[in-house]
Amino acid sequence: MKRPFPSEDKVDADAMDLSSPNSVPSLHIQLPKLSTDINDLDALTRRAAMYQEYMKQIPIPTNRGSVIPFTSWMGLGKSIKQLYGQPLHYLTNVTLKQWDQLRIGSEDEWKPLDDIVHPCKGEISIWLMEEIHRQTSSHYHIANLWKKDPMYSGFVDSIFPKLEHTS
Repeated sequence: MKRPFPSEDKVDADAMDLSSPNSVPSLHIQLPKLSTDINDLDALTRRAAMYQEYMKQIPIPTNRGSVIPFTSWMGLGKSIKQLYGQPLHYLTNVTLKQWDQLRIGSEDEWKPLDDIVHPCKGEISIWLMEEIHRQTSSHYHIANLWKKDPMYSGFVDSIFPKLEHTS
């Protein structure tokens, strides 16, 4: 089955060697330049500044919901997001992942984490860390981390609570 060449692509018939049965004509198609946003530190810095400013505006909950059972730090973070309807900061999510990785190979690796750390202490630890990340993190630092990790968006939560002072 032959496919027609797109009309805007030009093929130089003189440059093709059609005498050989295995010859394949080469096409020189100019592809559009892909966005290099991920490699543009200025764009990442602007994005990180907007992100950090948004996270500063979200108040830390003062009333605790209920005791949350958990087997991993990432699991507790996910439960907190669902219970309070709030995102956790990128740096908090990364830290929770690191804390889970620290358990690999320990003697209590398979023991539920809420048997080791009381659920209330685990939750308050996350909220304290979250407050620090929301209020004191530099958007330049966040942008540099994002530049090193092209998959950073996996740790940026897609929960957008309604802020009180906005319309």
